[in-house]
Amino acid sequence: MDTSSLDAQAERARSQVQGTASFGKFMVVLQAIADAPGKLDIARLAKLLPYPRGTLYRIVTALLAEGLIAESLDNGTYQLGHRLIHLASKSWETSDLRSVARMHIEALRNATEETVHLAVPSGDGMVYIDKLESPRTVGMMSRIGMRVEMHSTSVGKAYLAALPAEQCRALIERLTMQPRTRNTITDADSLNADIQKTRARGYSYDNEENESDIRCFGGAILDRSGRPVGAVSLSIPLYRYDEARAGIFIEKVRDTVQAISASLATIL
Repeated sequence: MDTSSLDAQAERARSQVQGTASFGKFMVVLQAIADAPGKLDIARLAKLLPYPRGTLYRIVTALLAEGLIAESLDNGTYQLGHRLIHLASKSWETSDLRSVARMHIEALRNATEETVHLAVPSGDGMVYIDKLESPRTVGMMSRIGMRVEMHSTSVGKAYLAALPAEQCRALIERLTMQPRTRNTITDADSLNADIQKTRARGYSYDNEENESDIRCFGGAILDRSGRPVGAVSLSIPLYRYDEARAGIFIEKVRDTVQAISASLATIL
């Protein structure tokens, strides 16, 4: 092989390595934004990530141009963009969990006439991959593709409670636990105590902790080995919350996640 051919191969190899490194940086920035939607601007990204400000600016500009992230006009922070959420939704449409769960969460929504969410873990949070609206008006902020916190939601607390104890405690220690409402649990000890209650009673409870005037019951979906792979929640607006019906709601949430888990065990 002549020298020119060797040089050409070496140049291609260098380009491939550089391309891989650049892609890796893009993914690190994208993951940071996904883990803290609406909380990071350029200045905070520069403090969080080990890249020069100029490099970060070029990456963010490219991600914005491709619609993979979006910038808030109010404070300059970033969140996942419409294009990325659209691409993700294509995967969710064909995912085993979403497909298997659909008939069961439809039955839950129809039986209770309340809003139902299906969520899966994403980093240190949860992402809604399906939502069935109540036939009665509910003003909720949630949407498919939205990332929510573990500590303030019934889906997050149900998932945490289904994890092995040590893994659960380690994850709780990583959470920032910012307040969402005046009822949000914001310290590790209180959250650990709440998770112990969740395990003991067999369901999670969000007492207006993520959204004011919304209470939720949740349960974890397990694979055949007993590991949590997602969660379901039932959301009830406070103005029509009836304590006398809470037991019915809890039973139906439990039945739903058990049915999904049983169905999922046949394919996973």
